Amino acid sequence: MYLLSHKQIQSFHMNKREFIKLTGLAGAAVLSGPLASLAAPSATVKTNFADPKAPFVLPPLPYGYDALEPNIDKMTMEIHHDKHHAAYVKNLNDALPNTPFASLTLEQILKKVTAAPTEKAIRNNAGGHYNHSLFWTLLSPAKTTPSEKLKAAITANFGSWDAFQQKFNDAAKTVFGSGWAWLIVTPGKKLAILNTPNQDNPLMVNLVKETGAPILALDVWEHAYYLKYQNKRPDYINAFWNVINWNEVEKRFNAAMA
Repeated sequence: MYLLSHKQIQSFHMNKREFIKLTGLAGAAVLSGPLASLAAPSATVKTNFADPKAPFVLPPLPYGYDALEPNIDKMTMEIHHDKHHAAYVKNLNDALPNTPFASLTLEQILKKVTAAPTEKAIRNNAGGHYNHSLFWTLLSPAKTTPSEKLKAAITANFGSWDAFQQKFNDAAKTVFGSGWAWLIVTPGKKLAILNTPNQDNPLMVNLVKETGAPILALDVWEHAYYLKYQNKRPDYINAFWNVINWNEVEKRFNAAMA
Protein backbone atom coordinates (compact mmCIF):
# COMPACT_ATOMS: atom_id res chain seq x y z
CA MET A 1 0.00 0.00 0.00
CA TYR A 2 1.31 3.44 -0.90
CA LEU A 3 1.43 5.73 2.15
CA LEU A 4 1.17 9.49 1.73
CA SER A 5 3.40 11.95 3.54
CA HIS A 6 1.98 15.11 5.07
CA LYS A 7 3.71 17.12 2.34
CA GLN A 8 2.06 15.00 -0.39
CA ILE A 9 -1.36 15.46 1.12
CA GLN A 10 -0.90 19.23 1.15
CA SER A 11 0.18 19.13 -2.47
CA PHE A 12 -3.22 17.81 -3.55
CA HIS A 13 -4.57 21.35 -3.39
CA MET A 14 -2.19 22.29 -6.18
CA ASN A 15 -1.72 18.98 -7.98
CA LYS A 16 -4.97 17.14 -8.67
CA ARG A 17 -3.24 14.89 -11.21
CA GLU A 18 -1.15 13.28 -8.45
CA PHE A 19 -4.25 12.78 -6.32
CA ILE A 20 -6.01 11.09 -9.25
CA LYS A 21 -3.13 8.65 -9.57
CA LEU A 22 -2.99 7.81 -5.88
CA THR A 23 -6.70 7.26 -5.28
CA GLY A 24 -7.49 5.30 -8.41
CA LEU A 25 -9.71 7.95 -9.94
CA ALA A 26 -8.02 7.46 -13.28
CA GLY A 27 -8.91 3.78 -13.13
CA ALA A 28 -12.57 4.59 -12.58
CA ALA A 29 -12.61 6.92 -15.56
CA VAL A 30 -10.89 4.41 -17.84
CA LEU A 31 -13.90 2.13 -17.45
CA SER A 32 -15.86 4.33 -19.78
CA GLY A 33 -13.95 7.40 -20.85
CA PRO A 34 -10.85 9.55 -20.57
CA LEU A 35 -9.89 11.70 -17.63
CA ALA A 36 -11.42 14.63 -19.45
CA SER A 37 -14.82 13.20 -18.47
CA LEU A 38 -14.14 14.05 -14.82
CA ALA A 39 -15.65 17.49 -15.13
CA ALA A 40 -17.05 19.34 -12.16
CA PRO A 41 -20.85 19.50 -12.01
CA SER A 42 -22.64 22.46 -13.54
CA ALA A 43 -23.55 25.44 -11.43
CA THR A 44 -27.22 24.43 -11.43
CA VAL A 45 -27.47 20.96 -9.95
CA LYS A 46 -30.63 19.03 -9.13
CA THR A 47 -31.40 15.43 -8.39
CA ASN A 48 -33.46 13.04 -10.48
CA PHE A 49 -32.47 9.94 -8.54
CA ALA A 50 -36.11 8.83 -8.59
CA ASP A 51 -36.97 10.27 -12.01
CA PRO A 52 -37.85 7.83 -14.75
CA LYS A 53 -35.30 8.23 -17.51
CA ALA A 54 -31.96 9.58 -18.69
CA PRO A 55 -30.32 11.98 -18.88
CA PHE A 56 -29.47 11.49 -15.24
CA VAL A 57 -28.07 14.36 -13.19
CA LEU A 58 -25.80 14.65 -10.20
CA PRO A 59 -27.75 15.01 -6.94
CA PRO A 60 -26.42 17.72 -4.62
CA LEU A 61 -25.06 16.78 -1.24
CA PRO A 62 -27.71 17.31 1.46
CA TYR A 63 -25.07 18.97 3.68
CA GLY A 64 -21.81 20.91 3.34
CA TYR A 65 -18.55 19.29 2.29
CA ASP A 66 -17.16 19.79 5.80
CA ALA A 67 -20.31 18.73 7.66
CA LEU A 68 -19.07 15.22 8.44
CA GLU A 69 -15.71 16.24 9.89
CA PRO A 70 -13.74 14.93 11.70
CA ASN A 71 -15.05 11.55 10.57
CA ILE A 72 -14.92 12.28 6.83
CA ASP A 73 -12.87 15.27 5.75
CA LYS A 74 -13.97 18.16 3.57
CA MET A 75 -11.56 17.59 0.70
CA THR A 76 -12.49 13.93 0.38
CA MET A 77 -16.19 14.79 0.27
CA GLU A 78 -15.65 17.49 -2.33
CA ILE A 79 -13.62 15.30 -4.67
CA HIS A 80 -15.73 12.21 -4.02
CA HIS A 81 -18.96 14.00 -4.94
CA ASP A 82 -17.89 16.61 -7.50
CA LYS A 83 -15.40 14.45 -9.41
CA HIS A 84 -16.06 10.73 -8.84
CA HIS A 85 -19.85 10.77 -8.69
CA ALA A 86 -20.08 13.40 -11.42
CA ALA A 87 -17.97 11.17 -13.68
CA TYR A 88 -20.31 8.20 -13.18
CA VAL A 89 -23.31 10.34 -14.11
CA LYS A 90 -21.67 11.75 -17.24
CA ASN A 91 -20.30 8.41 -18.37
CA LEU A 92 -23.66 6.70 -17.83
CA ASN A 93 -25.44 9.28 -19.95
CA ASP A 94 -22.77 8.90 -22.64
CA ALA A 95 -23.12 5.09 -22.64
CA LEU A 96 -26.92 4.83 -22.77
CA PRO A 97 -27.94 6.16 -26.23
CA ASN A 98 -28.85 3.51 -28.81
CA THR A 99 -28.92 0.70 -26.24
CA PRO A 100 -31.84 -1.31 -24.81
CA PHE A 101 -31.29 0.55 -21.52
CA ALA A 102 -31.83 4.06 -22.88
CA SER A 103 -35.48 4.39 -21.86
CA LEU A 104 -35.26 2.58 -18.51
CA THR A 105 -35.24 3.97 -14.98
CA LEU A 106 -32.01 3.66 -13.01
CA GLU A 107 -33.32 0.73 -10.97
CA GLN A 108 -34.59 -0.99 -14.11
CA ILE A 109 -31.14 -0.63 -15.65
CA LEU A 110 -29.55 -2.22 -12.59
CA LYS A 111 -31.97 -5.16 -12.64
CA LYS A 112 -31.41 -5.80 -16.35
CA VAL A 113 -27.67 -5.27 -16.78
CA THR A 114 -25.43 -8.33 -17.19
CA ALA A 115 -21.74 -9.19 -17.25
CA ALA A 116 -21.63 -8.91 -21.05
CA PRO A 117 -18.57 -6.91 -22.18
CA THR A 118 -20.80 -4.65 -24.25
CA GLU A 119 -22.65 -3.63 -21.07
CA LYS A 120 -19.55 -2.93 -18.95
CA ALA A 121 -19.77 0.86 -19.09
CA ILE A 122 -23.47 0.84 -18.23
CA ARG A 123 -22.94 -1.67 -15.41
CA ASN A 124 -20.13 0.30 -13.80
CA ASN A 125 -21.58 3.77 -14.20
CA ALA A 126 -25.22 2.95 -13.40
CA GLY A 127 -23.98 1.21 -10.29
CA GLY A 128 -21.72 4.13 -9.43
CA HIS A 129 -24.57 6.61 -9.81
CA TYR A 130 -27.05 4.60 -7.77
CA ASN A 131 -24.61 3.63 -5.03
CA HIS A 132 -23.36 7.16 -4.45
CA SER A 133 -26.80 8.75 -4.66
CA LEU A 134 -27.88 6.36 -1.91
CA PHE A 135 -24.69 6.77 0.11
CA TRP A 136 -25.01 10.55 0.48
CA THR A 137 -28.50 10.16 2.01
CA LEU A 138 -27.23 7.58 4.51
CA LEU A 139 -24.77 10.05 6.03
CA SER A 140 -25.69 12.86 8.39
CA PRO A 141 -23.87 15.51 10.43
CA ALA A 142 -26.67 15.32 13.00
CA LYS A 143 -26.50 12.64 15.65
CA THR A 144 -29.19 10.04 14.99
CA THR A 145 -29.93 6.70 16.63
CA PRO A 146 -31.68 3.56 15.41
CA SER A 147 -35.25 3.12 16.62
CA GLU A 148 -36.18 0.33 18.99
CA LYS A 149 -38.09 -1.32 16.14
CA LEU A 150 -35.03 -1.41 13.90
CA LYS A 151 -32.76 -2.51 16.75
CA ALA A 152 -35.14 -5.35 17.55
CA ALA A 153 -35.16 -6.49 13.92
CA ILE A 154 -31.38 -6.36 13.77
CA THR A 155 -31.04 -8.31 17.02
CA ALA A 156 -33.51 -10.92 15.80
CA ASN A 157 -31.53 -11.41 12.59
CA PHE A 158 -27.97 -11.24 13.89
CA GLY A 159 -28.19 -12.19 17.57
CA SER A 160 -27.17 -8.84 19.01
CA TRP A 161 -26.33 -5.28 18.01
CA ASP A 162 -22.64 -5.94 18.56
CA ALA A 163 -22.78 -9.04 16.36
CA PHE A 164 -24.47 -6.99 13.63
CA GLN A 165 -21.78 -4.30 13.76
CA GLN A 166 -19.02 -6.87 13.70
CA LYS A 167 -20.51 -8.67 10.71
CA PHE A 168 -21.00 -5.42 8.80
CA ASN A 169 -17.46 -4.29 9.64
CA ASP A 170 -16.08 -7.63 8.48
CA ALA A 171 -17.99 -7.33 5.20
CA ALA A 172 -16.46 -3.89 4.63
CA LYS A 173 -12.94 -4.94 5.66
CA THR A 174 -12.86 -8.03 3.48
CA VAL A 175 -13.75 -6.38 0.18
CA PHE A 176 -10.73 -7.15 -1.96
CA GLY A 177 -9.72 -3.93 -3.67
CA SER A 178 -12.70 -1.64 -4.24
CA GLY A 179 -16.35 -2.19 -3.46
CA TRP A 180 -19.22 -1.77 -1.01
CA ALA A 181 -20.68 -3.28 2.16
CA TRP A 182 -24.47 -3.55 2.42
CA LEU A 183 -27.31 -4.16 4.83
CA ILE A 184 -30.33 -5.29 2.83
CA VAL A 185 -33.87 -6.55 3.25
CA THR A 186 -34.12 -9.78 1.29
CA PRO A 187 -37.15 -10.80 -0.79
CA GLY A 188 -38.09 -13.01 2.19
CA LYS A 189 -38.20 -9.93 4.46
CA LYS A 190 -35.04 -10.85 6.35
CA LEU A 191 -32.03 -8.65 7.02
CA ALA A 192 -28.74 -9.71 5.44
CA ILE A 193 -25.22 -8.33 5.17
CA LEU A 194 -23.06 -8.73 2.07
CA ASN A 195 -20.39 -7.01 0.05
CA THR A 196 -19.99 -6.42 -3.66
CA PRO A 197 -16.99 -5.57 -5.85
CA ASN A 198 -16.50 -2.31 -7.71
CA GLN A 199 -19.87 -0.57 -8.27
CA ASP A 200 -22.06 -3.68 -8.21
CA ASN A 201 -24.99 -3.64 -5.79
CA PRO A 202 -27.78 -5.90 -4.47
CA LEU A 203 -30.25 -4.75 -7.15
CA MET A 204 -28.19 -6.38 -9.91
CA VAL A 205 -30.05 -9.68 -10.06
CA ASN A 206 -27.91 -11.00 -12.92
CA LEU A 207 -24.61 -10.26 -11.17
CA VAL A 208 -24.82 -10.85 -7.41
CA LYS A 209 -25.52 -13.98 -5.39
CA GLU A 210 -27.83 -12.31 -2.89
CA THR A 211 -30.31 -9.61 -3.84
CA GLY A 212 -32.55 -7.30 -1.87
CA ALA A 213 -33.45 -3.72 -1.01
CA PRO A 214 -30.40 -1.78 0.24
CA ILE A 215 -31.03 0.09 3.50
CA LEU A 216 -27.43 0.79 4.58
CA ALA A 217 -24.29 1.03 2.44
CA LEU A 218 -20.63 1.85 2.93
CA ASP A 219 -18.26 2.83 0.13
CA VAL A 220 -14.86 1.22 0.67
CA TRP A 221 -13.18 2.41 -2.51
CA GLU A 222 -9.91 4.08 -1.54
CA HIS A 223 -11.10 7.42 -2.91
CA ALA A 224 -13.70 7.44 -0.09
CA TYR A 225 -11.12 7.51 2.70
CA TYR A 226 -7.49 7.57 1.58
CA LEU A 227 -6.75 11.26 2.11
CA LYS A 228 -7.57 11.05 5.82
CA TYR A 229 -7.04 7.40 6.69
CA GLN A 230 -4.42 6.28 4.12
CA ASN A 231 -4.33 2.45 4.27
CA LYS A 232 -6.24 2.24 7.56
CA ARG A 233 -9.60 1.12 6.17
CA PRO A 234 -10.74 -0.23 9.60
CA ASP A 235 -10.40 3.28 11.09
CA TYR A 236 -12.60 4.69 8.33
CA ILE A 237 -15.15 1.94 8.89
CA ASN A 238 -15.26 2.72 12.62
CA ALA A 239 -15.72 6.43 11.88
CA PHE A 240 -18.64 5.63 9.57
CA TRP A 241 -20.75 4.57 12.55
CA ASN A 242 -20.55 8.15 13.87
CA VAL A 243 -22.24 9.68 10.81
CA ILE A 244 -24.93 7.17 9.83
CA ASN A 245 -28.32 8.71 9.14
CA TRP A 246 -30.44 6.18 11.02
CA ASN A 247 -33.61 8.09 10.12
CA GLU A 248 -32.97 7.30 6.46
CA VAL A 249 -32.08 3.69 7.24
CA GLU A 250 -35.35 3.37 9.17
CA LYS A 251 -37.35 4.87 6.30
CA ARG A 252 -35.84 2.42 3.83
CA PHE A 253 -36.33 -0.49 6.24
CA ASN A 254 -40.03 0.32 6.68
CA ALA A 255 -40.55 0.66 2.92
CA ALA A 256 -38.81 -2.65 2.21
CA MET A 257 -40.79 -4.47 4.90
CA ALA A 258 -44.18 -3.11 3.79
